Amino acid sequence: MNPTQTIARKRDGHSLTRDEIAAFVRGFVQGEIPDYQMSAMAMAIFLRGMNDDETAELTREMLLSGTTLRWSANTPPKVDKHSTGGIGDKTSLILAPLLACCGLQVPMISGRGLGATGGTLDKLESIPGFRTDLTPQEMCDQVERVGCVITGTTDEIAPADRKLYALRDVTATVASVPLITASIMSKKLAEGLDALVLDVKWGSGAFMKSLDLARALSKSLVAVGNQMGVPTTALLTDMNQPLGRMVGGTVEMDESVAGLTGHGPADLMQLVVALGTELLVSAGAAASVDDARRRLVDELNSGRALEKLHEMVKAQGGDLDAPRPLADESTVSTADEGLICSIDAERLGLAVIEMGGGRKRLGDQIDHSVGLQMLVRIGDHVQPGQPLVHLYAAQPVSQRLRGLVQQAFVIGRDAAEERPLILERHGESGVG
Repeated sequence: MNPTQTIARKRDGHSLTRDEIAAFVRGFVQGEIPDYQMSAMAMAIFLRGMNDDETAELTREMLLSGTTLRWSANTPPKVDKHSTGGIGDKTSLILAPLLACCGLQVPMISGRGLGATGGTLDKLESIPGFRTDLTPQEMCDQVERVGCVITGTTDEIAPADRKLYALRDVTATVASVPLITASIMSKKLAEGLDALVLDVKWGSGAFMKSLDLARALSKSLVAVGNQMGVPTTALLTDMNQPLGRMVGGTVEMDESVAGLTGHGPADLMQLVVALGTELLVSAGAAASVDDARRRLVDELNSGRALEKLHEMVKAQGGDLDAPRPLADESTVSTADEGLICSIDAERLGLAVIEMGGGRKRLGDQIDHSVGLQMLVRIGDHVQPGQPLVHLYAAQPVSQRLRGLVQQAFVIGRDAAEERPLILERHGESGVG
């Protein structure tokens, strides 16, 4: 294979063959194809895109570059959920132990904060002692013993993705649907799954600001998953305001604990149950949609799902009952009267980062005690002096920070357009 010719073919709009994709990925991982040629290929894909077959082959080769988790025979179905990220998105913290209580096993490889959005691992690390660096063998052992695990990726899983992402990050090729698809799916399929659900978010608090781009990504993820033999569905969900009421490490962990007793915010619990229903049906663990929903709600109300979270946390070295301190509380209010027309959720995520609750640079330490609580939602009527947000800040709240939060809320006279939390479902089998 001549790498230059392959790059030129993609740049000119031609589809790549399986052999061309395999040779390129393998050569890159083995050091035979230099970074500058892989960067050129990433740019060609960014500009020209890939069809479903090409994307599936790219995913397959990135998956094959590393280890795939292996499971004992005659064990419960292995399932997982992936979210493209959003402000206040804590569904994984509730869903993993909940699904384990419903007879499924969840080997969840998760990530850290990306931009304004918080990462699941960062939230879990608000629990004293919690480990997020399990080896593949430790993951497998815990899943088969406890029923669920949430940990970070390892060097053994999809190393091609790690190498390629480092180049994408510095060549402005991150926002490419086929490259995002291959990155997500190569890591998720390495878990050896029997079913997968994707939560693809769009809006001000999501990576995908455009509904059309989010829809394209959702359909690409589903196509690749099903093409590679894993029943895959996706929910396209609204992220034009934070999910739930809490944003930040400790406050989101606390809200997740409340959710595991069935007392979480309505929007958060609606999404948890919807995602869980997809997996129970897709994995063949529920006879119907109604059966799946009933089982999920029963487990939440029984308290068993919270007990399972305690068990998972203990298995990973943490203590869910240990104190998780919060920073000092203050309030940001509005000077206006009217309806909340829109909320810039990304701006609120940036405010949490400004308080130390997220990373400005790779390697920054996170202060889990800081965060915010949403006191209003889109469509609410507010009066002058009414609180919009409680801030939990370790330092005195500056005027700059206060202004950043206030600017996230657009208040006017016209009622906001009502949007459903779940806009669309993509996938062939499962929930109708």
